[in-house]
Amino acid sequence: MFYELAASSWGPEEVAAMQRVIASGDFTMGAEVAAFEREFAAYFGVKHGIMVNSGSSANLVGVAALAHRKDRPLQRGDEVIVPAISWATTYHPLQQYGLKLRFVDVELDSLNMDVSRLEEALTPRTRAILPVSILGNPAALDVIRAFADAHGLVVFEDNCESMDATLNGRRTGTFGEINTFSFFFSHHISTMEGGMILTDDLELAHLCRSLRAHGWTRDLPADTPLYERRSSDHFEAYRFILPGYNVRPLELEAAVGREQLKKLPAMTAARRRNHALFQRLFAGDERFIIQKELPGAQSSSFSFTIILNPALKPDREKVFAALKQADIGFRIITGGCFLRHDVLKYYDYDTVGTIENAFLAHDLGFFVGNHPHDLSAQITRLREVLDATCR
Repeated sequence: MFYELAASSWGPEEVAAMQRVIASGDFTMGAEVAAFEREFAAYFGVKHGIMVNSGSSANLVGVAALAHRKDRPLQRGDEVIVPAISWATTYHPLQQYGLKLRFVDVELDSLNMDVSRLEEALTPRTRAILPVSILGNPAALDVIRAFADAHGLVVFEDNCESMDATLNGRRTGTFGEINTFSFFFSHHISTMEGGMILTDDLELAHLCRSLRAHGWTRDLPADTPLYERRSSDHFEAYRFILPGYNVRPLELEAAVGREQLKKLPAMTAARRRNHALFQRLFAGDERFIIQKELPGAQSSSFSFTIILNPALKPDREKVFAALKQADIGFRIITGGCFLRHDVLKYYDYDTVGTIENAFLAHDLGFFVGNHPHDLSAQITRLREVLDATCR
């Protein structure tokens, strides 16, 4: 394909890392996972990293940890403020733990939660906010953090789409009590499948370690705050303290992740060069609404979003046909507006005011890929095709 929606970021280093693990014969979670957790947490300046088998599992384990902590655990019926656009597994763990979702519309020019509606979203049952920085573009995480602190709320930052983005010099994925990342094929770094939880909270970190592996105590140190050891090592070796899962990662994935993390700064720089070209070619054209960054924000864009301006009555199908003809890959923005999906019938939810921008993005929006290499020819061709089709 001339312009791929997703592309590999692997090189010989990742293959060599996998061969190292194969030669060792150690495939289940072990030394490579532990090393990657330490290195990843250090890169983001956070105390604890817990690797799991996907970003979706990171969200599940993170919500579970908040439901099992000693002080003010999340409980069934508690409310969580969420944006109307994200991937499905941003929301599913909240539903699975009996929480009520309060959907807030997004800003059309950022696609992130409209923080001007936070006061309206707040009720006596509100316990948490779950911000998502869409496709590399930082949400107003400083505003959300301050609002949460003022009202005693938890911030759960789903950063699966925005690794290495920054807001006022601080990396996204560091603003929450729980912060999650994804290492899926098309994301900023790829370990095939994989995800990470970051937290500065020792109790939450230990809860996550236990929950990812059967609710077991095996990965916990002797001085953990979660439980007190008994005298018999025979039974302590197989002691279960939480209703957990098995979402452990593989050594192969962690070994690859360690190599990808070394490349992340250079890959982010390459994506930002592409992003700058995209902005130059599309900014100011009233036919196309593109993502804008907040003051002090730096995107780590791994895709470029375009919404056809509804005021100009665009022909979406004509645009999509032209992109296909030009061999340009495209897709719906993230998971679209979640309120449009069939699964919503299983949810306890309401909306905060009207939802308009998320519906527009769902109906008239799409994205194309941004990869960690020069895409000048592809982005220029994208501009030519859209310019000709939308005259």
